[in-house]
This record gives sequence, structure tokens and C-alpha cells, in this order.
Amino acid sequence: MWAAYLTGPKVIEFREEAIPAPGPGELRIRLMEVGICGSDVHYFGGHRPLSGPTIIGHEGWGYIDAVGEGVQRVIGDRVVVDPNAPCGKCIYCERGQATVCPNKRTIGLNAPGCFAEYVLIPADFAHTLPESISAADAVTIEPTAVAFHALKHAFLQAGDTIYVLGLGAIGMLITHLAIRRGIIVYVGELNATLLEKAVSMGARTGDWQLADIRVAFECTGSAAATTALCADVPRGASIVLLGLSEKQASFTPLDLVRRGISIRGSLIYDHPEDFQSVIQMIADGQINPGQIISKYIPLADLEAGLIAASSVHPGKIVIQIQ
Repeated sequence: MWAAYLTGPKVIEFREEAIPAPGPGELRIRLMEVGICGSDVHYFGGHRPLSGPTIIGHEGWGYIDAVGEGVQRVIGDRVVVDPNAPCGKCIYCERGQATVCPNKRTIGLNAPGCFAEYVLIPADFAHTLPESISAADAVTIEPTAVAFHALKHAFLQAGDTIYVLGLGAIGMLITHLAIRRGIIVYVGELNATLLEKAVSMGARTGDWQLADIRVAFECTGSAAATTALCADVPRGASIVLLGLSEKQASFTPLDLVRRGISIRGSLIYDHPEDFQSVIQMIADGQINPGQIISKYIPLADLEAGLIAASSVHPGKIVIQIQ
């Protein structure tokens, strides 16, 4: 098979290698499409160093091609990759916080990823897709699960008002899911194309500080944006951090305490329920996350796709494997 390895900052090397055989409890997926995630962009740019040459990519769907010992799955079934497998044994897993498991096996990070023709994953982490789900919706299920998880733990109701800062894939998907739930959404974004897309979904722009904001979702990955949100959100609001920044944000504890502001991070999703919920919502016609896709690129041009995703390209880029 052909696999694309990230061998250094902004260096993709294609290697032809043997198709891997699934071990006990694993299955092999013949991949069709894989979305480029913000984390892939960070790895590509060298901002989050990897331990060595790595096949990155984790937002994939395809067909079960082979199964390992003990796996009762149907070859040919259409599935989506759930790329984060927690250990199930640590204190965090035992108390229901598997999203922060320090030992999790993550496709595209510490296990071979999806920018290849085939990938191996634990059988329980391949979710069957109804035939009614389009390829565009299938390839955006993983980031939609991230957005779903963030909204789920914000405990919002129809009629509540939120602010979404940053309209990359996650911010746009939070906007889409929230609006479909009857939540009022204000958005902030510098890119006019992305802003217009969110408005077409039903989002609002304007002076959000005057609105009754319950929760602000920081999706830019900018420490400066986090600092600004801490100062600008109204009393009693919560800030949910989804963007990834290694720089330091700042706030005054006394100010946050007096204003009743809370801050928390939201990382990935609960397995398996968040993926299952998203798949069911798509199948039922409640959401269509594939609308965020703006460009398709063949695997051979992965490097160009990552460069585009690293720049100001508006929208989701998807790599076509087959």
C-alpha cells in the first residue's frame, strides 16, 4: 500500500509498504476519504513534534477489509474511524474521564494514521455507517463528535445564547449543531467567507457582549483570544476552550470570581456514545456536517493540502484516498 509519512516539519514522504494484517481484536479499513484536522496542521508545521516519521491523519471513513482473531464484524461494511482508544485501566478511565486518559492509543499520533490506503484499528472503534449517510457527512463525523461533546457538557437549552469565536471546522460545527437545537448563536471570525457561511446557517454577528451569553466557545487556538474572552464575556458566563495553543493566556482571578466566570477545556469525545449520537442525528436528517467541506484533494497532493490548510483557506479540506 501507499502511505504518506510526515518525516519532518513540512516534509511528506510517500512509502510503498506491505498491507498490514489485523491482530487479535483489530480490523483493517480500506480508506476512502480523510479530513485534514487542525492537529494535522500543527504536526505538519512542526509546532507539535512527533517521535519520528509518522502517518498522520485520523478523520477517516472506508470499508472493513479484513478482521483479526475474535472480531465478529462483516467484511465490506462501511465504517467511520473513532481514532482515540483510552486504556480503560487508569484512574481517569475508571472515574469516567476517558477523554483525558494519558495512555490512549491515538490514530495518527502514536499509532499509524489515515493518510494511507489502509489503517488498523481496534474493532470497537469502527462505527458502522448507515447507507443513507453521504460520503461528505461520513468524513466529517469525527470533528462533529468533538463539537457535539463540547455542546453536551455545556448543558444548554433551546433559546439560550452562545458565542462562538473562530469558524474553523470545530467552530462551524458547533454553530451548526447549536442552531439546529434552537440555540441562538453569535459568531466571531476574521475570514469573510467563513463568516458568511455561518450567517447562512442562521448565526448572528454584531455586538455579542450585549447579548445574554451563557457560554463562549473559544475555537481559534489563540491565547490572545482566550485572554480577550476572559475580559469580555458577561457576568455568569462560561468559557469553553477547544482551540489548541501552547502560549500563555492571562486573566485576573479576582475579576473572574466577582463576575462568576468559569473556564474549562473540552477534549475529543466520549466513546462510543458521542460518535453514535452524531451518526444517528445525520441518519435522521437533523444535521448535515458535510456542508463545511470546501475542497477535495487526492492523497498524492497531501502536502499541498496541508499547506493550504495551514494558510487562510476557508473551509474543510478532504483528502481522497481511493
